[in-house]
Amino acid sequence: SARLLILKDSLDELQMDDYWKEVENISFSGGGGDRGEGEVQEEELQKIPEEDSAVFLSTLTRTQAAAVERRVASVQQTLRRRNRQQLPDVRDIFRHPDKVSRSTLCLTQTAKTETELNVDVAFSEQALSYRDNHQSFKVTRSLNSPDDKLPNFKLLPDKTGQTRIGDLSPLDMKKVHRLVLVEMTALFDTSGIDLKPAKALKVKTKESGLFGVPLTTLLDQDQRRVPGTKVPLILQKIISHIEEEGLHTEGLLRIPGVATRVKFLCQDLESSFYDGTFSWQQMKQHDAASLLKLFIRELPHPLLTVEYLNAFIAVNNLPTKKQQLQALNLLVLLLPEANRDTLKALVEFFQRVIKNQAKNKMTLNNVSVVMAPNIFMFKGFRSKVTEQQEFSMATSTANIVRLLIRYQNLLWTIPKFIMNQVRHQNMESQRKQKERAVRKLLKKIAIERPSEKTIPEGIIRVHAPQFTKISMALQLTEDLQACDVLTRFLSQDSSLAVKTDALCLYEIGGNIKERCLDGETYMKDLYQVNPTAEWVIRAMQR
Repeated sequence: SARLLILKDSLDELQMDDYWKEVENISFSGGGGDRGEGEVQEEELQKIPEEDSAVFLSTLTRTQAAAVERRVASVQQTLRRRNRQQLPDVRDIFRHPDKVSRSTLCLTQTAKTETELNVDVAFSEQALSYRDNHQSFKVTRSLNSPDDKLPNFKLLPDKTGQTRIGDLSPLDMKKVHRLVLVEMTALFDTSGIDLKPAKALKVKTKESGLFGVPLTTLLDQDQRRVPGTKVPLILQKIISHIEEEGLHTEGLLRIPGVATRVKFLCQDLESSFYDGTFSWQQMKQHDAASLLKLFIRELPHPLLTVEYLNAFIAVNNLPTKKQQLQALNLLVLLLPEANRDTLKALVEFFQRVIKNQAKNKMTLNNVSVVMAPNIFMFKGFRSKVTEQQEFSMATSTANIVRLLIRYQNLLWTIPKFIMNQVRHQNMESQRKQKERAVRKLLKKIAIERPSEKTIPEGIIRVHAPQFTKISMALQLTEDLQACDVLTRFLSQDSSLAVKTDALCLYEIGGNIKERCLDGETYMKDLYQVNPTAEWVIRAMQR
């Protein structure tokens, strides 16, 4: 098809022979084989209370609302056919999107240049504007597009600070997840892309061990040993071992280890990793790299999850690199925390490998091609697709891995328009709560918090319980940043036990639960967005 030709041309420098060699190595090692038939596993969907749904819907953009309306109508029609009533769930109604209709929605301006990423306006609104200004993009896109020279995308400056994954409270992250799910579907709708999630199969999984263990199970057993572990200890150790031995080894990740030796190492690790008796000195670089890839492949459920795997692949169908990057940003936010943190550790490692490409000969393209089948061809994958489908996926999946590595610093951030919607939801929820509150409770709050009225306009009080001076009033100026606030406290307290780089100024309350501030956040601009917030310096909780 024309799309495949475009993909092949945009990746014409990729050594696709390495992709098929990797597939062959995977087949030889027993990975990606048939699991056998399984039963469809019904997912437990969390229902959103009716009141929360009203607040949620009130904050949607027109494009997002249109996506919701289409799916609600589709679900209702299905339920009428089945002659039963059931309240639609936000997760249910995004299972089978309809083809997008050309509705007359309010258009917005796109970023000035292709390299700028506008995160103030919903991605789906920007895509709608692009679609209506490029009605024939499927026909006019050049087959000689130099897409392999990836654009140097950058975020437009935001004085209220950039929000990264981990900066928000779990309650606000739940709101982010709901909004991102709607926004992702609305974005795909603008290009008429039909997302059909794969059916999850009930598979037998190990309850302990290292390889072939579900991520959540593995992290549970690791956290009992090392509290706060975010990435499996075995994966951390394999990566650190490869780096200690040196990333200059030619063909690292591409050249497979000796199969019999890798199998022995795997068995040895299973029995002696946790007791600390495993001899890491015996492990060669290519064997270690093969173990890393084996760990990813052997996960009972794909790292990108069964639920979103097709959506990751469908990213290639979006018409521009900018929209592809925006979709990946949303998909990364939708991944479960364990999958997201593990994926981040991997792409960071791949980037460090690529930095040594002068010696190891592993460019961004090379790493992407080799790692794509390991990430996308989960156990049992090859028994579920035709040879033609597998062939068409080769360059597509390599391109996705390439984008994940190249733009990792952008993908693990929360777009400002999503943050604004979260703030609006919180404000609306608070308004409704106040309407139901009794006067006695309001008087009690007023009595307990008299200090709110005593702070003059243009001044904030920052609390820092870990410092000698536990609070400080600061005048808001145009150039006062979050990092300046930290500096002022640090300059007056040299006996602090906590590492300074582990401290963060938090925005708490008002229209956000809590948020760890980016150091370059301009405090006056943020104060205008959330004037009733409290400001507290404490150790980061990530």
